[in-house]
Amino acid sequence: MKRRQIADAEATRVAIQREVTRSEAARYEHRLHGLLLLTAGLSCRQVAVLFGESSTTVQRWMRRFESGGLQALREQKRSGRPHRLNAAQRRQVEADLRMDPLYFGFAARVWNGRVLAAHLRRHYAADVGVRQCQRIFRQLRARRRRSRPPANGMLR
Repeated sequence: MKRRQIADAEATRVAIQREVTRSEAARYEHRLHGLLLLTAGLSCRQVAVLFGESSTTVQRWMRRFESGGLQALREQKRSGRPHRLNAAQRRQVEADLRMDPLYFGFAARVWNGRVLAAHLRRHYAADVGVRQCQRIFRQLRARRRRSRPPANGMLR
């Protein structure tokens, strides 16, 4: 019998890893599957390679399980500063980035960290630094590039 293979394995792997990070339940199950492989005799390093994680992360999962059982593998409260934009605002910013900065009154024709920071300050009352705006580009998978004019050639 011929061995079955996924046509674009690397792109599929990336898509699955992205999907795992979307929900608490998926992350919990991801950790459970990793522990199953550890109980089957794979090393932390082997599990890490298979799961696209660092071996330190897999070791952390194992220590958490050993000290607190399955409950310790569930999501814990994350420290850090809360997001400056809520989910609805982030979706709107994503839509904004598809439009030309000229539409919003900026002289720039290209979205970059500095223009996005000014846009967020002006339209969302969010004081976000240039470096954080670059992270937002990466999170939204937006490219800092010249935007295209609308199909009819006029700005909305």
